Order: sequence, then C-alpha cells, then structure tokens
Amino acid sequence: MNGQAADHHSAGPQDARHVPSTRGQRLAAEAADAAEARRYQTHPDVIALRVEQVRSQVDRCCWAGITLGLAFTMTNVQQFAAGHSPAWSLPWLAAWVLDPTVSLVLLAILRAEQVTARYQVRTGVWVRGAKWLALVATYVMNTWASYAAGTLSGVVLHSVPPLIVFAAAEAVTDLRDKLTEAAHRGHREATGDTGTDPAPGPVNGAAEAVNANGDTEPDARPDTDAGAGSGRTPFAEYLAEARAAWSPGVVITPAWVRQATGCSRGLSSRLARALAASVPASVTDPAGAAENRAAQAWTGGAGQ
Repeated sequence: MNGQAADHHSAGPQDARHVPSTRGQRLAAEAADAAEARRYQTHPDVIALRVEQVRSQVDRCCWAGITLGLAFTMTNVQQFAAGHSPAWSLPWLAAWVLDPTVSLVLLAILRAEQVTARYQVRTGVWVRGAKWLALVATYVMNTWASYAAGTLSGVVLHSVPPLIVFAAAEAVTDLRDKLTEAAHRGHREATGDTGTDPAPGPVNGAAEAVNANGDTEPDARPDTDAGAGSGRTPFAEYLAEARAAWSPGVVITPAWVRQATGCSRGLSSRLARALAASVPASVTDPAGAAENRAAQAWTGGAGQ
C-alpha cells in the first residue's frame, strides 16, 4: 500500500518551480534576467537618478565641511576684531558680528552657485570676486594674530580651515558642473544620441517608425541635416557601414555592430535590430537567417 501510494504521488503533477531544467535553459533564463536588469540600469532616468544621488552626497559633505571650517574661524576673527577690548563690552560684543557677516555672504554665493552649476550657467566676474574677497578676508583675520606673534604652528593651525573652505568652495562648483555633464553624457549613451540631448522627432538623423509590435525601428531614409557641420555621424551612415561589413553567416549582435562601426553601446542595439531586419539573410544564407532572427529577437528584448 505504501509503495503504491508513493508511486501514485510520484506520478502526479509536480510544481513547475521544481522541474529540473537543462544547463542551456538555465543560461537562457539568466541571460533574459540580465538583459532585463541591464535595460533598466542603463535607462536614462535611472542614470540621472544615480547622478543626482551622488550630487546630493557631495553637496552634504561639502556643506558640512564648509560650515565646520567657518565655525572654527569664528573665535579667531572675533579676537582679531575685539583687540584689547574688555570682555562683554560693546566693542567685544560687536566683534562677534564680523565673522557671521563674511560667512553669510560666502554661503549665499555658494548656495546660488549650487543652482547655476546644476544647469551649467556661468556667473559673472563680480560673483567670483565677492567669493574670493570673503575667503581672503576670512583667512587674513583668522591668521593675523599668529603672523604678528611669529608662531609658525599657530599660522599652520589657523591656515588649514580657511584654505580648506577656499578649496572646497572652488571644487564644489566644478564638481556640480561635471556631475551635470556626466548625467547628460550618460543620457546620450543610453539613448544612442551622439550629439545634443534627444528631443521629440528624429533621433540621430533617422526618423522612428513604430512597427506592429510597438517597437521603434529607424526609418531607412537618411536625414540630410543630421551631422551637418557638427561632426556627428548619422544613424543611416552607421547602418550603411554595418551593412557593408556584414557577410552571410555573420550573426548580427550589438557587440558585432560596435566592432564593425565603432558606434556607442546605446546605439548598437538599434543598429543591430535595423540591420537584422534589412539584410537578405533568408536568401543568401538560410542558416544565418535563423541566427539573425534570434539575434534580432534578443536585441529587441535587451533594448537599449
């Protein structure tokens, strides 16, 4: 009875999740998962979000360092401004206002540059001059007593915070500008645009047409305006170069397209789809046709 029950259970339906698969099926599933993950990892919005996260971390660290450095200089500036005035006298109390006055002007300029650098807007000479004046004034007032006393250790001690603030104020502006450029470049790589940021309409000199499956395929008509006077290579030119390099028996993949044309990684998927759909592999090489159809399906699943 127990043996019959065991045979009955073994003959029954099994959970699909526990059905053993071949090594090829497991590799195919892993390839599909990797293609889906990469499609989202290289999405322009994901790239921009990651750059913005790094930008926020850089801003927080720089603001913390600048604020702590300015706070360290406050007592030295107060002593410089108060001189030999008695404690709690009016000149002694007014001396505490000097450092916040300079620091607030500096922080206001840095806060404005945080926005202008975000959108790569260049500021005028007065903005940079005011920032340098505030930094130099902070340094001089912070180290004057040490220079007057001739103590080298005091000069070094009181020079480090103002110089760090000065370097951070200059570096953070350039870092924000470069982070914005990195976001734009990552967006161009992800969308396959080799020039300016993509806009509605033609992309890389080729108009997009939507096929029956909802995928976008580049129009075969060359865009005569693409790349004119800008040094950019139109999509149609890349496609013609890939078509000339292709021969029967060659499996069309994004990696092969990049090797044959030197295009970007983001553009290679679109080129591979367009080339696999246009080459007459079914006539010249039936075996290659099946491989190219599989490659076209793969590139369509992997996307950009």
